[in-house]
Amino acid sequence: MKFSGGHFFENVRMGLDTLWQHKLRSFLTVLGVVIGTMTVIVIAAFVSGIDQRVAKEIESFGTNSIYIYRFDPGFNFNPSAEERMRKPLSYDDMVAIRTECPSVAYATAFMSPVDFFGGPFTERVFVRHRDIEMKNAAVQGTSSSYFKMGVTNIAEGRYFTDEEDALHANVVVIGNDVANTLFPYTKAVDQTVSINGRIYRVVGVLAERDIFLVGAEDPNNENKAVYMPYLTLRKLYPDVDDNFVMAQAHAGKMDAAVEEIRELLRRRRKVAYDKPDNFGISTSDQILTQFGAITGGIFALMVAISSVGLLIGGIGVMNIMLVSVTERTREIGVRKAIGARKRDIVAQFLIEAGTLTGVGGLLGIAVGSGLALLIQMLMPTYIPLWAPIVGFVVSVGLGVVFGLWPAWKAARLNPIEALRYE
Repeated sequence: MKFSGGHFFENVRMGLDTLWQHKLRSFLTVLGVVIGTMTVIVIAAFVSGIDQRVAKEIESFGTNSIYIYRFDPGFNFNPSAEERMRKPLSYDDMVAIRTECPSVAYATAFMSPVDFFGGPFTERVFVRHRDIEMKNAAVQGTSSSYFKMGVTNIAEGRYFTDEEDALHANVVVIGNDVANTLFPYTKAVDQTVSINGRIYRVVGVLAERDIFLVGAEDPNNENKAVYMPYLTLRKLYPDVDDNFVMAQAHAGKMDAAVEEIRELLRRRRKVAYDKPDNFGISTSDQILTQFGAITGGIFALMVAISSVGLLIGGIGVMNIMLVSVTERTREIGVRKAIGARKRDIVAQFLIEAGTLTGVGGLLGIAVGSGLALLIQMLMPTYIPLWAPIVGFVVSVGLGVVFGLWPAWKAARLNPIEALRYE
């Protein structure tokens, strides 16, 4: 008797029949597989959704953008003591980058009395319009070069100009949330706001930006930003000297721009040739890679945890298959008596075990996909194509691996003794 494709499908049918005849036992057996596969699907959807959202948000600030600060930019949640002791970048550093780095198209400095690393509870500058006061706006100064980089969109009015910056003009461009809070019933453009007792004219309102990396109350939320010309803010806060610099490279010259900026700042900050940089410089791609490493570690940890469920499911499959071998001893004897070889018996039980865990994998994929859709109502999720494929393959493979011993035990039964078994 040869084992053919017909025998394969017959064994699959027998496996499904076994599942149906012992529905509760089969479900309890593969429950660990269901939970493990479901967890993998949900985690993959969660991590992939976050990765996509973060990539979209970072890329909205330009794929050619370069970020320079005294701390290392990016996901630097705990700056070292050495970083905290570094001297700030200056406005003159930004001007030098703009004028002395040929691969740089634009450069701008940002300065603010608000601590952007202080989180949502950091002290803000109150912004007022008549009787309405906004306590969570983030006032900051920048040059018109920031708006030329194409990383913001204007909804109403215009951006301020180089001339207004040079003249220390009292004008501001405000975020969408600021406009909605201070001017709920009228257009914000050409209205005035009060900041530290001084009056500023609103010349533009930014389009609403999708946010994910920062919370609604975080000072980095651009929807709550109040941008004024850099020199205007410096006149208002002469003691603030901490600058964040953003540059944009010419197309195709990102690497050259980064090296030019690094060499220039090392020279200006008198860094010895054998010493590391005393400033941080990063690009959008580097920040995405850094975030990917963080989410990759989280994914690996969660998959390791979910593998416990798969291991329990595999042990359950081995147990139930050993019981099945005992219950079907006479059947095995009959098959061997009419010519079935050891490999035919092994294949039969491996296919049944794979069918058992495969059904559990399909259930886990279905439940995991449903949970991912529910989570999507609160957080971004995206199920990558590989997740259900890997989930199903792993679940079937689990049945094959843990079904090997019962299958081999069945194949080694003596047909005469098996036929005598009661």
